[in-house]
Amino acid sequence: MSLTAGIVGLPNVGKSTLFNAITNQKILAENYPFATIEPNVGVVTVPDARMDKLKEMYNPQRFIPTAYEFTDIAGLVKGASQGEGLGNKFLSHIREVDAIVEVVRCFDDGKIIHVEGNIDPIRDIETINLELAIADLDVINNRLERVSKKARTTKNKDDVVEVEALEKAKKALEENKALRQVDFTDDEKKLLKSYSFLTLKPIIYLANIKESELGNSDNEYVKQVKEYATKENAKVVSLCAKVEEDLSELTKEEKQEMLEALGLEESGLDRLIQATYDILGLATYFTVGKDEVRAWTFRKGMNAKQCAGIIHTDFEKGFIRAEVISYDDLMNYGSELKVKEAGKARLEGKDYLMQDGDICHFRFNV
Repeated sequence: MSLTAGIVGLPNVGKSTLFNAITNQKILAENYPFATIEPNVGVVTVPDARMDKLKEMYNPQRFIPTAYEFTDIAGLVKGASQGEGLGNKFLSHIREVDAIVEVVRCFDDGKIIHVEGNIDPIRDIETINLELAIADLDVINNRLERVSKKARTTKNKDDVVEVEALEKAKKALEENKALRQVDFTDDEKKLLKSYSFLTLKPIIYLANIKESELGNSDNEYVKQVKEYATKENAKVVSLCAKVEEDLSELTKEEKQEMLEALGLEESGLDRLIQATYDILGLATYFTVGKDEVRAWTFRKGMNAKQCAGIIHTDFEKGFIRAEVISYDDLMNYGSELKVKEAGKARLEGKDYLMQDGDICHFRFNV
């Protein structure tokens, strides 16, 4: 399952430095606007301590954690929706991602230029969010003009629902409300999905702070961001992008030593990845054996048959049933055999809703 989180923000807030840390790739990260011109894509593994335990238990030939993509997108400036800076090119790249990580500069440093001349995280957030809202409004206005005439003429139910959904979305945006804050019906959500509205995408605000401020909660800029995010029920993750970049170059042991020296239990990147995984509504199931231990990403609410199709379409087409045990039961009893002897193994049908931590063997016939 290919899913992407897009890293966005004003120029010089730390996006490319963060991306370097996420992927450990040395892309261009310079102190001037538009150092990143084309979107850079990197695959990120999701930190999951359960995988380490399964690796110890099975000692497999292949070990494949679950992963998804982060895309670093060129810096946005005021007026992007009207073509300023990289304008519509930037916005089109955001339409292609599943979630947004909006990097906000929350530190003072006279050596690093700020495109607006001073540090004001709420102004920066509102600059970006306004451009996204304007872009969505343009799409809505263009579509409403066409579909409204059609709905009045044909009285088609889907057209009528679409008009109502678009009018509800337009009203919200004009009231300075992101579409992800709007309570759309299931039918409305289904109709709006094809538009890839920017403000409908889930968002995380990433507060980029100084190394000296790691581990404390006194940063006034971060407090402002958290207060803003609370209003739209969004997540906030604080980290120092430069420290994360340094950590990404270390071995596992060296990384742990540095985290301990900084007084941190885990890296900011691990928290960001987990938070992004969560806002996308994702979970993990496992397949295990001596040949391979592998984590598979699925959307919460998917059934066993759909999850089987993530491995291969033949698994879904010829699905018979799924043999399922939970990760917790496997750890408690120590082996698959003992889980079965305890009566904790299950045979589930196609309508079984997969749970995070399920360990599965799919039976199929094609």
